[in-house]
Amino acid sequence: MISVGIFNGYYPYTLEESIKRIKEAGFTSVQLDLSFKDMDLEDPYTLPEKLTVEKAHKIRDAFRKANIQIVAISAYTNLVSPDLEKREKNIAYVKTLLKFARDLGTPYVISETGTYNTESDWVYHEKNSTEEAVREITAVIRDLAEFAHEHNAVFLVENYVNNIIGSVEQVLRLFREVDHPGLGLLMDPTNFFNGENINDVDHELYRIFNALEDKIKIAHAKDIKLAEDKSEKHAAIDAVESHTFRGAGDVELPAVGLGVLNYDLYLKLLAKKHPNIPIIIEHLDEDDIPRAKEFLDNKLLKVGV
Repeated sequence: MISVGIFNGYYPYTLEESIKRIKEAGFTSVQLDLSFKDMDLEDPYTLPEKLTVEKAHKIRDAFRKANIQIVAISAYTNLVSPDLEKREKNIAYVKTLLKFARDLGTPYVISETGTYNTESDWVYHEKNSTEEAVREITAVIRDLAEFAHEHNAVFLVENYVNNIIGSVEQVLRLFREVDHPGLGLLMDPTNFFNGENINDVDHELYRIFNALEDKIKIAHAKDIKLAEDKSEKHAAIDAVESHTFRGAGDVELPAVGLGVLNYDLYLKLLAKKHPNIPIIIEHLDEDDIPRAKEFLDNKLLKVGV
């Protein structure tokens, strides 16, 4: 059976209080954000100095005692930031989490690939579509995959249409060129949609899974709908930018059940090769969590997975 989890970052509290609320909400797994109010680990640029084995074990053991599985770790950052000093720090941040991944309870560390946009980590830039960009991000991801493997971890890439790696074809090329056990895929079908394919959701879902199902390690649950405006959108919640983001361009990215993604089909395709995979709810505020979980739970019951 597919298990339902959430990013703990949507519960902006101390470690103990976050776990208490996650448990009360009925979740059995989390994607780990190091954003607990009592841990001082939220700043990615100071994390390499502040994260220790002792702190990692404190977090891991607290979730273990609550019987909540840590299935992956969030490391969302711009891997090709045009600010080279910032890029170096971003990559060091990801490597720190890969180094401590097993101490935190999971081999999987996740990030999107990034953009050359100087104003936002989520907005398209014309350089993203160049061969130079593909070569550059491929070299970065190869290095991360090798580093992950050295530390008994796996780097999971999460594609997104506005980043360098966005389409099915781009993901396939990345995995051809970085054919390494240290690399896997975070499956979030909403990240493949733009104004050109959002009107043919089912066809795109079949295309995504036919091409990529063997590379999937963890899955996400949010939704898609045509945007009323193309500006970058963020929710006014107490969370890091990757959790406040709600889309940019043609497609808005609301919470699960608030858009046009065919969840019956998505879950059937996901369960075909991954019947026990965790699926992690995102893109919502705390007040909306009960509705979103009920929606996803009901879909899983209906589909029988």
